[in-house]
Amino acid sequence: MPAHRLAVYTFNQFVAPFQSDAIKGFRDAEPGAFAAIENANGFFARSGYDGEEGPESWGLQVFPKCWQNLNGDGWAPSTLSLWDSMEALMAATYHGDHGDAYRQGHKWHIKANHIPEYVLWWVSDGHRPDWSEAVARFENLIAAGPNAQAFSFKQAFAPNGQRIKPDTARIKALAALNRTLSTSA
Repeated sequence: MPAHRLAVYTFNQFVAPFQSDAIKGFRDAEPGAFAAIENANGFFARSGYDGEEGPESWGLQVFPKCWQNLNGDGWAPSTLSLWDSMEALMAATYHGDHGDAYRQGHKWHIKANHIPEYVLWWVSDGHRPDWSEAVARFENLIAAGPNAQAFSFKQAFAPNGQRIKPDTARIKALAALNRTLSTSA
């Protein structure tokens, strides 16, 4: 069992209210994207959302200070999950059903050059971060840039604080394994 898990918090803002026709493609893709993530090799767990079916929420869901509620519905797409490795997360994010939905994100999300779409950080095995911790890491990334406590795939760190680069061969192998798993399910 690994001594650390990779935590990831994703955040975006919708171009329109969640129930609008403009977001229908997102709503249609969301169940398949979540299923692809949850069935991916290296996935450990994810937070659900209060009042919704699925996994329990890891605390009260909060949003970063940069959130402006521009669509007026009081909701922003965000996720919080734990992974065995950066490569496993990258394989699940950029390939398969989730990858297909990810590539369409420009249709549903407001482009904000100064706001990242996600933050990564390591947690000790057995620690489950809550939404407040995730938002604090996200805001750390915005304020300080990539560092050992809040980083991105492009500027990543190992649990010991050393700079690392994802293993692209491993990402491809895990993406292929995920494809095999999804076709046999």
